[in-house]
Amino acid sequence: MNRSIPVAETSPGNRWQHSAFTLVELLVVVAVIGILSSLLLPSLARTKAEAQGAFCENNTRQLLLGCLMYCDDGRGFFPYNMAGAAARTNINWVSDLLDWETNSDNTNSALLTQAALGPYLAQSASIYHCPSDTALSAIQRSAGWPKRARSYSMNASVGDAGEITQNGVNTNNPDYIQFFKLSSVPQAAQIFVFIEEHPDTIYDGYFLNKAYSDEWIRLPASYHNGSANVSFADGHAEKHHWQDASTLAPAAPDGAAAYVFTNLPPGQSDDFNWIIARMSVAQEPESSSW
Repeated sequence: MNRSIPVAETSPGNRWQHSAFTLVELLVVVAVIGILSSLLLPSLARTKAEAQGAFCENNTRQLLLGCLMYCDDGRGFFPYNMAGAAARTNINWVSDLLDWETNSDNTNSALLTQAALGPYLAQSASIYHCPSDTALSAIQRSAGWPKRARSYSMNASVGDAGEITQNGVNTNNPDYIQFFKLSSVPQAAQIFVFIEEHPDTIYDGYFLNKAYSDEWIRLPASYHNGSANVSFADGHAEKHHWQDASTLAPAAPDGAAAYVFTNLPPGQSDDFNWIIARMSVAQEPESSSW
């Protein structure tokens, strides 16, 4: 005997009624997605930051390796490392001057790739820029710029700085050795050559701080969770984490940076001292002739 199936059990409208989400169920799903996102997004952001930090560290290593190859070809001499307008020459390691205006230097990669180290870095402009460095002024953003071209500078105590070092010493730090040649660097693992510079102070490629005054003239960057990548004369690169709050100042592209050329806050000199200790070594005092 055939059993008849009630129409209500097989009607399309009834099947849809049983398979659809209720409003409560939909809200629960949305809430679960929100919770999962809140848990995963910080992890993804940290992963991205770590990847950018590793990419940046490799950039500082590549800059250093290019510099060492330059030294090999140049009888051991470092490339020129001049300041201000004097840097506007391709014999310098870079020939751009960065600012917060819409000057073409800020984006002209030829001022990097055609300068002294360009041939030793396969004319790759990306090596000169940290992917975490996206600081721009309002007028630069209005111009549609995604970034400025350079994030790194060279230790002012390394290389020929032209008139500043014409007497064999750096007039900015006269009691410290200026390293014109790679062979003149004692303990090469302790003297840095390239460093990420803070976007507010980066200008020429000349990273200067004066050993005798407790003030930042050029501030290191802190893009990577309060750290910056630094490469040393022996060929290694490392990420250094800054300790002092004054070092971790955010970029101020549309305002004055209050910490530049000012005395360090009390108890916040660890980072400045770290830089100075790895900038150069003191000149040996002249022995008495009698």
